[in-house]
Amino acid sequence: MDLSKHPCFNAKAKEVYRRVHLPVAPRCNIQCNFCNRKHDNLDENRPGVTGAVLKPSQAMIYLKYVLENVKNISVVGIIGPGDPFANPDETMETFRLVQKQYPEMILCTATCGFGIGPYIDELAEMNFGHVTVSVNAIDPEIGSKLYAFVRHGKRTLGPKPGFEVLLEKQLEAIARLKAKNITTKVNTVVVPGINDGHIEAIAQKMAELEVDILNCIPLHPNNESNFAHLKEPSDAFMEDIRKKAGQYLPQMTHCERCRADAVGLLGEKNSKKIMRKLQQCAEMPEIFDDERPYIAIASVDGRLINQHLGKAEELLIYGKKDNGGVYFIEARETPKPGGGKQRWEDLSDMLSDCRTLLVTGLGDTPRRILSQKKIDILELDGTIVEAAEAVFEGHSRNFMVQRDIKACNKKNPMAGMGCGF
Repeated sequence: MDLSKHPCFNAKAKEVYRRVHLPVAPRCNIQCNFCNRKHDNLDENRPGVTGAVLKPSQAMIYLKYVLENVKNISVVGIIGPGDPFANPDETMETFRLVQKQYPEMILCTATCGFGIGPYIDELAEMNFGHVTVSVNAIDPEIGSKLYAFVRHGKRTLGPKPGFEVLLEKQLEAIARLKAKNITTKVNTVVVPGINDGHIEAIAQKMAELEVDILNCIPLHPNNESNFAHLKEPSDAFMEDIRKKAGQYLPQMTHCERCRADAVGLLGEKNSKKIMRKLQQCAEMPEIFDDERPYIAIASVDGRLINQHLGKAEELLIYGKKDNGGVYFIEARETPKPGGGKQRWEDLSDMLSDCRTLLVTGLGDTPRRILSQKKIDILELDGTIVEAAEAVFEGHSRNFMVQRDIKACNKKNPMAGMGCGF
């Protein structure tokens, strides 16, 4: 694999080539004692934080903007803010979309290795370039001190049994990645008094598995984590550890402990412009399939979005003009009430050419069935034209979102109205 354009795997590339991380993976399947994930954090420069979490379709709008405004992007990666393969649907859908639209991009991910196994074959078929696996111990006694729990299927395992399962999955994943000729880096967080005397053993084991490079990362004491009281290792201490580990594997010495939404050169802080765009994209409608040309609207008067789906006898269908703006296509009669679940199945079939449904409200059953058919549902108040244009153009529509009066009143049953702000 060519490493010349990957700034994390090649120190010389870090001065020239940039990367973009797409934060589409909020969930995690393990709890590290040194980690405190914050999904909405603009200030810290470390793993596990992002300014916003994106859906795959939102990520593609954001990526297009980044590539148009930041030069020399060579790598598109997913590293969190949780674990990419605790969010496999979002992660894999995003990678598929990126590969389809930007086949020249290097694809990259970083994971604890616990959930990646079922997806390695597809990653190899996608000509996936680089994977980073976090391995912080190979001894169960040491590993059990690093993790609070591991979620294995529907079970939550304690520190020692959880680590034993985690290590098994990690070693298996690394062996399979290398068998598929995927360049593999291992990240190891150095935690003073816990695993700092164990790094050489990790390096030796990773060398046996033919890992390409080892990245020893000094602990970043995170507030509210179990290891918040520990101090970060000194530069001299880390230099000594890397020297010992370097007997077995090449060492990465230029890691900047990137955010899950990092854009640009390693160590370069995201611009305010980029962060604003990230947050704007997180507010956009999730459009699953751009080939579906229409949106459907529930309206009493044909001018406003002002009807609950269950009361709508017809839905108004709108399309997008080539030169901008929207136009009315037709009114479609909805299935008659009384059909139970089948009513909403029939409605979803009727809307198979629609990407989005705009209503003032709907029940849980139609929401679930329509969402399964990947019809984006927005509960809005506003004019039809204004809302339709916002959906087609991908603009924020927060100014039209309804306040949930019932939900507010549940918090304050004595209130006569909803939230006052």
